[in-house]
Amino acid sequence: MIRLSAFADEISPDLHEQIAVLQSENIHAIDLRSVDKINVLDLSDQQVQTIKRTLTDAGIVVAAIGSPIGKVPIDSSFEEHLARFDRSITVARALDTRYIRIFSFYPPTKAGSGTSDPASYREQVISNLREMTRRAREADVQLIHENEKDIYGDTIARNVDLLKNINDVHFRSVLDPANYLQCDQRPYPDAYEATKPWLEYVHVKDVRADSSMAVAGEGESNWPAILQRLRSDGYNGYIALEPHLAAAGQYQGFSGPDLFRRASQALQTLLRDMDWSYA
Repeated sequence: MIRLSAFADEISPDLHEQIAVLQSENIHAIDLRSVDKINVLDLSDQQVQTIKRTLTDAGIVVAAIGSPIGKVPIDSSFEEHLARFDRSITVARALDTRYIRIFSFYPPTKAGSGTSDPASYREQVISNLREMTRRAREADVQLIHENEKDIYGDTIARNVDLLKNINDVHFRSVLDPANYLQCDQRPYPDAYEATKPWLEYVHVKDVRADSSMAVAGEGESNWPAILQRLRSDGYNGYIALEPHLAAAGQYQGFSGPDLFRRASQALQTLLRDMDWSYA
């Protein structure tokens, strides 16, 4: 059975409002990205513990850490970024989740460093991700790579290149159809078929032909076909709402309570219409 989750900071910065809306939508899991506008990796140990208790009391589990790992230029200090990555493992353990969402680095920022050609920094991206995957394996956590625009692995071909070359069960793929559309890639069937062997997680948002964000089923992602295919292929993981209906920033989007409810109800209607049970 699939499980619904949500990037609840799209609802509100306030955890209690996040919880209230999730409960009203019968969603019992959260992809924790920020609380009170503090990124999940910048929360103190005490704050993490308080958040965990509050969520547990509300009957909500943490499905994944919505970390910003890998959202830095590839020529920035990897040693410093590894320290932040290690923090993500600590936070994941404290919140009782195995999943850490990551990215595959922005192009280099230094002049003359091959910014326009991803092939020029491919080896460094793979090297960095291999080291993070090694640490994830030792910690027994699962890295899930999101195909976001402007990182190395934003296109189908480069995402598959990473997945094949890392070749580790602790480095898997997020399917985010809207992100593929924003890179002029066809999410279904092209991206789905290409990344299916590594599929571990699904993010739900949609985008119209004019590039505006939409609820699932009202954009160009072909969510009905994707959901049908996920079910026929036996997918039984998390499907996480990340609608970005009011704003889409570099590090997080926002919808607000009312628009989030619209996004939730659109997804749940699609699932009910195809008689696919979910928790």
